Amino acid sequence: MEAVFDSLQQFWQFTGFANCTWQHLVMIGIGLIFITLGIVKHWEPLLLVPIGFGIIVGNIPVFPGLNISLYEEGSVLNILYHGVRYGWYPPLIFLGIGAMTDFSALISQPRLILIGAAAQLGIFGAYLLALQMGFAPNEAGAIGIIGGADGPTAIFLSSKLAPELMGAIAVSAYSYMALVPVIQKPIMLLLTTKKERVIKMRKPRTVSQKEKIIFPIIGFICTAFIVPSGLPLLGMLFFGNLLKESGVTKRLATTVGGPLIDIVTTLIGLTVGASTQADVFLSDTSIKIFGLGLISFVVATFFGVSFAKFMNLFLPEGKKINPLIGNAGVSAVPDAARVSEVVGLEADPSNHLLTHAMAPNVAGVIGSAVAAGILLGFLG
Repeated sequence: MEAVFDSLQQFWQFTGFANCTWQHLVMIGIGLIFITLGIVKHWEPLLLVPIGFGIIVGNIPVFPGLNISLYEEGSVLNILYHGVRYGWYPPLIFLGIGAMTDFSALISQPRLILIGAAAQLGIFGAYLLALQMGFAPNEAGAIGIIGGADGPTAIFLSSKLAPELMGAIAVSAYSYMALVPVIQKPIMLLLTTKKERVIKMRKPRTVSQKEKIIFPIIGFICTAFIVPSGLPLLGMLFFGNLLKESGVTKRLATTVGGPLIDIVTTLIGLTVGASTQADVFLSDTSIKIFGLGLISFVVATFFGVSFAKFMNLFLPEGKKINPLIGNAGVSAVPDAARVSEVVGLEADPSNHLLTHAMAPNVAGVIGSAVAAGILLGFLG
């Protein structure tokens, strides 16, 4: 009988109940919130559901030494996490984004690339603020990139500059990507007048197929020569777009823009979520990162909208820009552009801004990769 009790006691020691702490329960609760927001609210379900479930996976209390947790070298989760830790997944996601993205809006309205560039000021503003809060320069750079609202770029940069902060940075970046409609709309309404919200922009010109093919080639050469350190992201982005627009690689474009990006998104969401183990994630540093990330995102939106208003000071009537598209200067494609469309339709049901907003939105994708390259070049 004593042997039975000893066996039961040993079994108990290996259960999650015996190893559970309140921190584990808090993180599991956060994971459930992410899943609920993804399923019930439809807030970026392709991101929040994998991340939320990953948070639960990473916070199931386990007995040390079983070699199953994410931070135990050689475990299954640890091997899958290598794609995050060593920056393999983000370029693959950029490859898929390039294959899914139409650059026509930007090609037809190149002036709108300035809005995408202005929105990146949120990244550098948060970088300076993080320095003031005591973060090391490399950590501040990794935190600042959250303002680009680009999860893959945040993961790529933090894997190079501050891998110890990657979990908090990645979850923060993806959280704010999901909250784009909630965060941006009040800022847009605050910064614009009723008159500005109903500005109607001219229909973009039709872009030829030749222009669509030339753009990713020239775009890559120019940006890569300026910021060579951004080559992994920029190269994959423009290569994916070339596959889409060339007309002769449809199968490849379909693969990288469909099954491949879906697989990588699933793995990156699950492993990023699992990296938020309670003993690593719950700290004052994580709270500071979330706060700085929010400030960075708000500042990026502010500068995007404000710069569109600034441009209008020099544009004649009939060529003015509706400043509601300024929010799309962040990299959350196409969600930020959809916010421009929704807010614009609320002001004038006949005024569709989606096509115009896609120009700064695509510029924001390129801009965040360039900003990451700049930070990596200076701080790496």
